[in-house]
Amino acid sequence: MPAKNPRINVVLEKPIYNSVRHLAEKEGVSLSLKVRDLVKEALEMEEDIALSKFAEKREKTFTKAKALKHSEVW
Repeated sequence: MPAKNPRINVVLEKPIYNSVRHLAEKEGVSLSLKVRDLVKEALEMEEDIALSKFAEKREKTFTKAKALKHSEVW
């Protein structure tokens, strides 16, 4: 039966592999689940960084005179 989720093969250096294995054992989960969770966390961090850069750029162009009042928005 084919797997329902796509698969990825990853080659890790021995120290990284050992660290991930240790974390998986400590949490009582499989290596696959631990790697999936770590990838999810990394993607969330990347998204946070991108959104932060976007917000900083918008903040630099912000002027109170052009800002909408609460009553104008709602």
